[in-house]
Amino acid sequence: MPFLIALFALCACGPRASSVHGNTEGYDLDHPTTIILPSVLNEISGLWYYPKDNSLFAIEDEDGFLYKIFPKKPDKILRWRFHGHGDYEDVCLAGDTFYILRSDGTLFATDIRSGNAINSIKYEFPEEGDEFESLYYDDSLRLLVMVCKDCSDDGKKQVSTWAFDLTTHQFQPGPFTLDAQGIAAIIGQDKIHFKPSAATINPFTGQIWIVSSVNKLIVVTTRSGEVLQAYPLDPGFYKQPEGIAFGADRTLYISNEGADIGSGNILVMPYRPAGKK
Repeated sequence: MPFLIALFALCACGPRASSVHGNTEGYDLDHPTTIILPSVLNEISGLWYYPKDNSLFAIEDEDGFLYKIFPKKPDKILRWRFHGHGDYEDVCLAGDTFYILRSDGTLFATDIRSGNAINSIKYEFPEEGDEFESLYYDDSLRLLVMVCKDCSDDGKKQVSTWAFDLTTHQFQPGPFTLDAQGIAAIIGQDKIHFKPSAATINPFTGQIWIVSSVNKLIVVTTRSGEVLQAYPLDPGFYKQPEGIAFGADRTLYISNEGADIGSGNILVMPYRPAGKK
């Protein structure tokens, strides 16, 4: 049996753009419901929605465990060890395999179908000195895409990407480069050093949603990296957002580190189309 941990109770606690808080793209970012997590997940980072049982898979950035969280049954979580201690930042599922991103770009491919006896394959990133926190799977390209947080070839005007080909198991330059100056213009700033901390494809729109903990922003782009929207996040709720996922009913989930001043949590925002309360 996978390891069980008690989970605290669920509690409520041109581009077209918006630079104000509030209801944006069907999500009320200022009024999320909060799932408080146990102390073992104070450093929660990546997040992935699993449609087969409406659960969430997560990692945290210190120990090599893959966690399973049940938002509607928050009395327990499951966990599987995939590797040793490390700075793990994001997770996504491609087929039956979870891919976990370490901050240096190294990927761990993990299959949990066999229960506790899981296997992990390590794919070393070929460059040194680059830093990543964002990973998502683009099924149209059959590529895992890693968005740079700090990469050696980037200045303050752009954010590049790398990709991992699931057929060849090789790293390669990514499918786009983000225009940081375009993001700055949307939010009314002269410049911005944009540092993504999580990314995912919204399966209902095909757009990429990128969270930045440092900048306290959600940025929405096309799959080719064209910046469409940028939304400031209230630091009162989004103390350190490190993961993002969409549920089967379009619910938006954002994982939030405890940031040394509280418990880790998952912020939950149901989708409400314009005109509906």
